[in-house]
Amino acid sequence: MDFFMLIAQLSDTHIKPQGKLAYKRVDTSLMLGVAIDHLRQLPQTPDLIVITGDLVDEGSIEEYGILRRFLTNLPAPYLLIPGNHDDRNNMRAVFTDHPWISETGFWQYSASSPNWPLRIIGLDTVNQGHSSGLLCQTRLDWFEDALTQEPNTPTLVMLHHPPFKTGIGHMDDIGLEGQEELAKILSLHPQIQLVICGHLHRNIRATVGGRAVMTSPSTAHTVQLDIAENAAAMYRMEPPGYLLHWWSGVGLVTHHVSAVSSSGPFPFFDDSGKLLL
Repeated sequence: MDFFMLIAQLSDTHIKPQGKLAYKRVDTSLMLGVAIDHLRQLPQTPDLIVITGDLVDEGSIEEYGILRRFLTNLPAPYLLIPGNHDDRNNMRAVFTDHPWISETGFWQYSASSPNWPLRIIGLDTVNQGHSSGLLCQTRLDWFEDALTQEPNTPTLVMLHHPPFKTGIGHMDDIGLEGQEELAKILSLHPQIQLVICGHLHRNIRATVGGRAVMTSPSTAHTVQLDIAENAAAMYRMEPPGYLLHWWSGVGLVTHHVSAVSSSGPFPFFDDSGKLLL
């Protein structure tokens, strides 16, 4: 299959209980609403929306209820994976119609549709009780088996914790355990077009096991970029961001989008219609 597909990636929405702010400053509900409104105004409607973890901030039923109400405004179907702020049991209690749960008990799945040229694999990196992530042998075995079953299907893999070091020390301290084992699996499966992650609250690209890996900006606060040794853990208030992954039939192209109002668009033509590029 070589037809087009557009996938929007939201991440780290960190929805709080009603009336509460993250870090007493960040109105995560307001910022998610801005991102969704911006997404709905794109010239092309995404075919699928994926949200790569830290869906809520405290893992509560109330927060997931608020998130679910927001997600009813999305213009396309969506898939979820948990992050370190999430609670799998409460996710299941609220998203009862979410079909993509594996037989292992982890919130991971292989999703496909006759209308999608890509297969979507979600991996659960939650390490219960810890901010860092974990891919245990059970999850790795499940992942390798899922890839082996469909070696010729172009595949997008998503997980919360990125499998690489960023240089941002306080985030690397809560990184992913099992990176080397995952890299080996990635290296053996060329059908993997891209691995997408959250957790970093920034758009960062790396190569792991010969495969492209990319993290998404957050719809909420942005982690400060500072790769100095022992840099303080800081965040910034920037516009909500998200990624658009476009399958062109021959590969994936990713666009970073800032959900901010701006003037335009304006044509690159003069009054005679001559292209000025």
